[in-house]
Amino acid sequence: MDSVKDNNHPNRRGLLIFCPHRVANSVIEIDAAQLKEQGIQGLILDLDNTLVGWAREELSEEILAWIQSLRDNSLNFCLLSNSVISKRVDRVAKVFGCPNIRKARKPSRDGFHRAMKMMGSTSSSTAIIGDQMFTDIWGGNRVGIYTIMVKPMSKGEFIYTRYVSRPPERILLKYFKKRGHL
Repeated sequence: MDSVKDNNHPNRRGLLIFCPHRVANSVIEIDAAQLKEQGIQGLILDLDNTLVGWAREELSEEILAWIQSLRDNSLNFCLLSNSVISKRVDRVAKVFGCPNIRKARKPSRDGFHRAMKMMGSTSSSTAIIGDQMFTDIWGGNRVGIYTIMVKPMSKGEFIYTRYVSRPPERILLKYFKKRGHL
């Protein structure tokens, strides 16, 4: 896991608009107490391949324990999903006891702003955790929030994501690491 940077995260411009502020193998590597110490009050969470496998809703004990750690640290959180399978997103949000926004059209700014409004947080006190550079990270950087990219939970994903988004994503992650941005 990369080191945690403070909440004075730099705005991302140019090619860096695709660069996360932090990378992790999984959400369970992300310490809720550290986020709170950074000044994070609201956490926007992607669903597919971040908290559950793609198009799934089965929640592992580790994920449920991690969600509890968010609550224990008084962090507000909201699911933000591009999923069109809305009832599934609603069911997971109900288990978590959190609000959700489905059909978010990430990287559009609208869903991010709506999530922050629901949580009562601002861009300087909000982070997003997601597995996709061209939706979660790009969108988060566009609204100036702290961005954390995790590895996808499973190989199953939307065909466009697998064959169109992932190849340039891998190239950019290597580029950002080589340049010292990650």
